[in-house]
Amino acid sequence: MSKRYPVRVMGPNLKKVLLATVSAIAAGVSASAAFAQEAPAAEVDEIVVTGFRKSLSDARAIKQDSVIQVDAIVAEDMAKFPDLNLAESLQRLPGVQINREAGEGRRISLRGLGPDFARVQLNGMEVLGNVDSAQDSRGQRSRDRAFDFNIFASELFSRVEVEKTFEAAQKEGGMAGTVGLFTGKPFDYAVGADGALSMKVGTNEYTEDTQPRIAALFTQNWDNVFGVSFSAAYSKRETTEQGHNTYNYSKPSAATLQSLVDKGLDISNLSAAQQTKFLSGDLYFADGNRISSWNAEQERLGLTAAVQWRPMDGMELTLDMLHGEFTTRRDEYHLATRPLASTGSVAFDTAAGGVWPSIFQSASVINDLTWDSDNYVTMTDVTGTTFGSEHRRSLNENKFNQVALTGEWEMSDRLKFDGHVGWEKSTYDTPYDDKLYMRAKGNLIANYGENGQSVSFEYPNWDPTDPANYAMDSFYYRSFSNESELHEGELNARYALNDTWTLRAGVAYHKFRQEGIDIFYDDNVNGTRSKMRGTSVNDVTSVFTNAFGSWLVGDYDKAFAKYNEYHRLEPNKDGTGGALQDIENVYETTEETLSGFVQADWDSDLGGRRFRGNIGARGYSTDTHSTGWIQGDSYAYLGTTDVEGGYDGVLPAMNSVLEVTPEVLVRFSATQNLNRPGLSSMAAEGSAFQDPDTGEITASRGNPNLEPYKDTTLDFAVEYYFGDVGLMSASVFHKDIKNFIGSVTLENVPFSETGVPFSTIPGATAATIVTEFSMPVNVEGNNQLTGLELAAQSQLSFLPAPFDNLGVVANYTYVDADDALTGISKTSYNATVYYETDQWGARASLNHRDKWYSGRNDSIMSASTRGFEGGTYIDAAAFFNITDDMQLTLDAVNLTNEKDTQFWGQNEYLYNQNQSGTTYTVGLTYKF
Repeated sequence: MSKRYPVRVMGPNLKKVLLATVSAIAAGVSASAAFAQEAPAAEVDEIVVTGFRKSLSDARAIKQDSVIQVDAIVAEDMAKFPDLNLAESLQRLPGVQINREAGEGRRISLRGLGPDFARVQLNGMEVLGNVDSAQDSRGQRSRDRAFDFNIFASELFSRVEVEKTFEAAQKEGGMAGTVGLFTGKPFDYAVGADGALSMKVGTNEYTEDTQPRIAALFTQNWDNVFGVSFSAAYSKRETTEQGHNTYNYSKPSAATLQSLVDKGLDISNLSAAQQTKFLSGDLYFADGNRISSWNAEQERLGLTAAVQWRPMDGMELTLDMLHGEFTTRRDEYHLATRPLASTGSVAFDTAAGGVWPSIFQSASVINDLTWDSDNYVTMTDVTGTTFGSEHRRSLNENKFNQVALTGEWEMSDRLKFDGHVGWEKSTYDTPYDDKLYMRAKGNLIANYGENGQSVSFEYPNWDPTDPANYAMDSFYYRSFSNESELHEGELNARYALNDTWTLRAGVAYHKFRQEGIDIFYDDNVNGTRSKMRGTSVNDVTSVFTNAFGSWLVGDYDKAFAKYNEYHRLEPNKDGTGGALQDIENVYETTEETLSGFVQADWDSDLGGRRFRGNIGARGYSTDTHSTGWIQGDSYAYLGTTDVEGGYDGVLPAMNSVLEVTPEVLVRFSATQNLNRPGLSSMAAEGSAFQDPDTGEITASRGNPNLEPYKDTTLDFAVEYYFGDVGLMSASVFHKDIKNFIGSVTLENVPFSETGVPFSTIPGATAATIVTEFSMPVNVEGNNQLTGLELAAQSQLSFLPAPFDNLGVVANYTYVDADDALTGISKTSYNATVYYETDQWGARASLNHRDKWYSGRNDSIMSASTRGFEGGTYIDAAAFFNITDDMQLTLDAVNLTNEKDTQFWGQNEYLYNQNQSGTTYTVGLTYKF
């Protein structure tokens, strides 16, 4: 068993360096501000700021007015968010990093913590998204707390705010920060009727399809007394990711390799030294050696409605409704090494035997191989490799519904109430996730470079498109489902004691439920292996080609017709197939939280300078409950476990803002917050096994009684505001985090202490000893991170015309974190350069994040260490105003067709490398 631990590197005290950096910037900013104040004011005409500049100006105002640390993005106009995707907009903010799939932003990491630690709220209510990745290596069906931003169309939203520090008035959770999504409201617009219609069409250089994108918004405001608004957005696009990948590695033992040679594996072409090394059992061989293409057709539909009513002075009611659908029909095509009579998924094989055609009845010949200093095989040259051609098809359906009623009531000049009640439900269903396998016999040179970090495949003297080289294998049938639901209510009050102090208090109720089930009906049970294996592929295939190769793939319609098959999770109507056995991850988990807060806000003077802030505490009590299946050999259902848990506590928070001048702000915050445990760790499903020879029992389950992660955060920032959009800021933050979650294995404990029903093992009692019992637990010790954020934006109006219409937005983030904290890049930066006139405008954005890890292990060759190489993405957008009400737009996403590269092991061996092409979109927007 590998032990994981943080690695501390001795060096300069980063916190001191960062604080000194901020102090130096603060001094410079203060001097600049003082100089600006001393300069005589000039009489200027009022400037009307529009378009992208207006969105920057509005976002800056939100940041400047806030007591807590906030960054925001505001829509430029109705149905016109600055990017095609919310995640791609968020990456422009300091401290935010995103990951992309098929060129589109998906999830965010914030301020040194991964996606599970960033909470997302929609119109004030927390939302949990369901991750739908094409690749297992990216957590294909993981149900976690990370929100997937591709479920909603960006046109539905009027602004996004990222709260980076915590205040007691905010509900607990989201230790990294809270992302607030806000849809448009009737009272946001002028009295009367307003509307917008946007129609866009695009394509991708790889898919060459037609990608429509339509959005419409209508609002009617009756004198700011009653209003309604509706919006709709629909888009359809094809995506592809294609490249090379492996399944990590296999490390066959010396006995296994000698057995393969004894069965005919030919290593005679290797030198004596190579043969000795090959048979030593020391070598790590790449598994899979695969070229792949993940192709998908995506449809997104979003609908919103809002009703606002002011029944009397001082009272406002808002009803928000949102419906979202995101459907993906995916076809994956893979050509990988998949031996029939060997070990793992290596590139060499022995004679297959059985029903396989004659081409499979000969063993491989290893012509050459090389390895590095850690015994990883970086090149293999093999004649007679066995391949698998996999066509995987799936239908993934995400649906989200939310209804929220928000109220505000100003009873008097001093006393105000606000609150909301709401419900939301999210479902993720995969009605089918099927695999069609064929096998092939051919030749392969797989070269991963001297360091194992690059890749090229050659197929010498072999045609991967010739049906004579293939034979049918089998079908796999699968299905998955997940559902989450939230009921929430909140009531707050505030009372102004005087011009300086305001008291605030509130209570909130939050009940969350999630359940899931995964169904696997594999070929050894469903009967297709015996029906299909070894038969001809002549009439059931087509040639598939991508940028990296061409090969034969199976056609579902043809193969279904030939073998009398169909997607099923039960025996075939023709009588073939056995009972469904493999049902996994069956659970239901609930969290029920009652919380409340008290907070004092102040707005006063300190040394003749405006000084404002808040101080308070939030108390919470959470009860958890989870039931789950316990399974044994062959995934047999043995019983259901039922476990309850809970935790409570108090979170203090203080935020302050000192206005050195009206343009220069100094912020300081000291807060505590929490992050609830991962949903997979809490689910009570598990397993129980008894060794038939020794009688020893092993068992495992999730743990609903986990304590939440908890952090103490210090945040210091200096901000300088100038001009219409100008801003310079620097902030340093430090987080001390405890209650990290690991796994513990207990030995020789009675069944009664495991939470697993003893009835899962025949003849067992509550006192029966379980030899080994494992479950997730909170581990002792703290982990720390310290970060620096620098940001600047300005309209370069001081330049001579026509360059005075230029503007820049840029930021830089550096995070120094313990190795246990994964999912974040040490360095990230982005920059946008824009040029805007009343008639036309254009902008280009560059976003970069360094290498980041999704897991770590202290063993050099462990695949538990994995992550992503750094990447730089460049996007662009332009517009032309045809009339005052009609605008032509052009967008380009991923202009450089950036590679997305995953690695495993401390040596960063290649795991997966894809490209998804550049997407271009042209559109027309009309306002009325």
